[in-house]
Amino acid sequence: MGELRGTHVPVLLERCLELLDPALRLPGAVHVDFTLGLGGHAEAVLERYPDVVLIGLDRDTEALTHSRHRLARFGERAQLVHAVYDELPRVLDELDLAEFHSGLFDLGVSSLQLDEADRGFAYAQDAPLDMRMDQTSGFTAEQVVNEYEPGALVRILRQYGEEKFAQRIVSSIVRERQRGRITSTARLSELVKESIPAAARRTGGNPAKRTFQALRIEVNGELATLEAAVPAALDALAPKGRLVVMSYQSLEDRIVKRALAARSRSTGPVDLPVELPGTGPTLRLLTRGSEPPSEQEVAANPRAASVKLRAVERLDHQATPGAARERPRMTTTHGGQGRLRPGEREEGEGKA
Repeated sequence: MGELRGTHVPVLLERCLELLDPALRLPGAVHVDFTLGLGGHAEAVLERYPDVVLIGLDRDTEALTHSRHRLARFGERAQLVHAVYDELPRVLDELDLAEFHSGLFDLGVSSLQLDEADRGFAYAQDAPLDMRMDQTSGFTAEQVVNEYEPGALVRILRQYGEEKFAQRIVSSIVRERQRGRITSTARLSELVKESIPAAARRTGGNPAKRTFQALRIEVNGELATLEAAVPAALDALAPKGRLVVMSYQSLEDRIVKRALAARSRSTGPVDLPVELPGTGPTLRLLTRGSEPPSEQEVAANPRAASVKLRAVERLDHQATPGAARERPRMTTTHGGQGRLRPGEREEGEGKA
């Protein structure tokens, strides 16, 4: 085992544990870390809750190797699995578990992937164009840049990177790859910078940021995976169980918000005085919209600057199965009760 690569300060650690605490204290609690990374959040859970069993998922084999070393002292309480987070149903089935009680998604790129140039995620360091979170399979960013049709590249940059200069960037890429294959992050970053007008380059940070984000999402299928993973997690969440999701860009957060909101409101007729069986909300929202980091958190960990946190609790309707319940007179999305009136805006709607 070599020296640990990458630096890791868990994002919003204390806030995550505060939100998950009631679920982590449930009898026989199972905690799922859907994005294990270097294991900082997982280690804190195992240290503070000695009766909890952890299931740690990650598609990055290098991260798993380091987490196994870091969490080895917890023995069988730490079950680490090489899997993408939408594979939770398979993992639970293989571990002979029907449900879990506490879960955490920490989306985006891990510290290991960002800090090590050879992974190809960082536009500020020269490296081969890879960007695969799982380096044992799949296609690379080099293949996307050099082999995709121009129209497909424009769509990816616009859709996944929200890049308004996508057409200009792709035109530069196409001209360059006619001269030779684009193989390095530094060359791609230069091409992007040269394609964007000087006035636009002076604001918004590194001009290659959006292009690199778009390529990373395409290479790893991140959004499609997330769209499948959140509902799968909610389906397996035990009554009184809690789930926290941290996202770092608007595309991810939008998917998460929609998935949580859909289960926090009634689906029954709005004009009935009672909630029909099977139509009531199954989740209670624990945060008002997306919760940003505090100034202190960002000062201590700059990578937390763009985080958006959402948390929910699975409602327990087992006490009165099939019974019709009286609806509250006041409708609100906060706390997962009621439905929206016509024209009313969802809590947090319009926030990034």
